[in-house]
Amino acid sequence: MKITSIKVYKIGLPLKEGSYKWSHNNEIKEFDNTIVKIETDSEFFGYGEVCTLGSAYLPAYARGVRTGIKEIGKSLIGRDPTNIQEINNVMDKNLKGHPYVKSPIDMACWDLLGNAHKMPVWKLLGGKFGETIDLYRAISQEDPLLMSKKVEQYKQEGYSKFQLKVGGNPAEDIQRIIQVRSILDSADILVADANTGWLMHDALKVIKETEHLDIYYEQPCMTYKECLVVRKKTKNPFILDESIDSIDTFLNAIKDGAMDAINIKISKLGGITKSKLLRDLCVEMQIPMTIEDSWGGDIATAAISHLAHSTPEKYRFSSTDFNSYNSLTYTSGSPQKKNGQMQASDNFGLGIKVNQEIIGSPVLEIN
Repeated sequence: MKITSIKVYKIGLPLKEGSYKWSHNNEIKEFDNTIVKIETDSEFFGYGEVCTLGSAYLPAYARGVRTGIKEIGKSLIGRDPTNIQEINNVMDKNLKGHPYVKSPIDMACWDLLGNAHKMPVWKLLGGKFGETIDLYRAISQEDPLLMSKKVEQYKQEGYSKFQLKVGGNPAEDIQRIIQVRSILDSADILVADANTGWLMHDALKVIKETEHLDIYYEQPCMTYKECLVVRKKTKNPFILDESIDSIDTFLNAIKDGAMDAINIKISKLGGITKSKLLRDLCVEMQIPMTIEDSWGGDIATAAISHLAHSTPEKYRFSSTDFNSYNSLTYTSGSPQKKNGQMQASDNFGLGIKVNQEIIGSPVLEIN
């Protein structure tokens, strides 16, 4: 089997809530989403997807994805997409860094591999653990009272894990945390996620006023060294996200005792292949994980579900269903939330069927 074409599609993902806000005054009303289709000289094909949060969040942006695919696409034509490690080696050889460019290609290869071998991706990744995947709900940075009302709404939908977007004004963030924690049940999980938004003194101020509460702190500061300093000042559970962007950074954090859990974003690492490697290391070293991506729609949510459902439950801290945040659906078969949980499909590949009429014509085609 050989790759004959790589087609790239651009679609907008409007948000049901109207906008999404997080640290550094970032706000998005519609995401610029990239879908990749890999076609072969056989009947089999596969889809992948990447949706960055824009260049103000990570060194990744949507136009850069499509430019990067144009840069490396020719080197993949004629290669076997089911030999996924070779595909990754070729991408790494021809483009240094830029994992968000490689992620949708790698994802499409896993979808294709599952379709070709008539197996769901979760089976290729090690098998399924448990019946369902617990989801968290991200709460956009707003007025504390409004955020607590949204949490109450999502609790009614079955969610019991919440990722509170803080990393703004420390005094307001303290009120956000206190307000939301006060309406939660004791079994509910609350993560105060600053997305690198605090300086160290801001983070320490927030911790001083809130660490008596049952909360997790996630990625308070921009750099790993700053986060490590903050980590040593609190006894509360501590999660690293943006600082963990490779196997090397993970192993260094393990050595330093820098976290109690990590956030694995598929595109931040370059796709399912490298995310699986980090996932397996976390299991071996007994580090719980949130398994997700930077953002995405139906395809990315499907990929998240397969990686999460093939992870032992003990180490599956949480996951997310990005397609439920968006108002556009463009596949059938993608995971659908129910009572704050989702399941990976048992259908072949990622288990999705893309509606070509909705995604339109490709903006780039490499043959």
